[in-house]
Amino acid sequence: MTAPADEDRVRGNVYALLGNLLASPPSDDLLQVLRGISPEPGDTSLLAASWQLLAVAAGRAAPAELRDEYDALFIGVGRGEIVPYGSWYLTGFLMEQPLAQLRGDLRALGIERQPGVFEPEDHAAALCDTMALLITSDAPASLDEQHRFYARQLEPWLPRFFRDLQQAASARFYRAVGQLGEQFIGVESQAFRVTIPAAGGAMPS
Repeated sequence: MTAPADEDRVRGNVYALLGNLLASPPSDDLLQVLRGISPEPGDTSLLAASWQLLAVAAGRAAPAELRDEYDALFIGVGRGEIVPYGSWYLTGFLMEQPLAQLRGDLRALGIERQPGVFEPEDHAAALCDTMALLITSDAPASLDEQHRFYARQLEPWLPRFFRDLQQAASARFYRAVGQLGEQFIGVESQAFRVTIPAAGGAMPS
């Protein structure tokens, strides 16, 4: 068993947070944690600014309103304002070939769908949770494996999803979630380009 380095632990925790926020409205306890976020002094990056905006948004949020906001964004009547699935973003339809490819990639990594989970695996929350697992599990995936999964399953559409979330008419608290997601994914993409030669390769079909 290899413990993740501090930097990887932070990365995994951010993915886990995004997965939590995209799977359901935040609990009172999580809101309290978010209200206490304070970026490092002197950090003027866009990522640090997005953390500050999330803390402010959490301070203004009321749980009942967050449930209504989440439902309007992701559930709605028939469908929400935002459709948080990779197949939708990549093809315009649900349950398409990208989902089949994702299931193959998950099998190759030894990751199985949990009993009682009915959402398709290409939900944005599930993909963030998968990255958290690849980074911080007791047997973390190698950086190359993390990158291959990220480049194939997240990078092609998740930045656009987070931008759409920021622009959604119903988004208030979730506008800040979208800003954090976009900035974090941007940092991840840049880090992979720096640390992995010829970054951008995909998992074999």
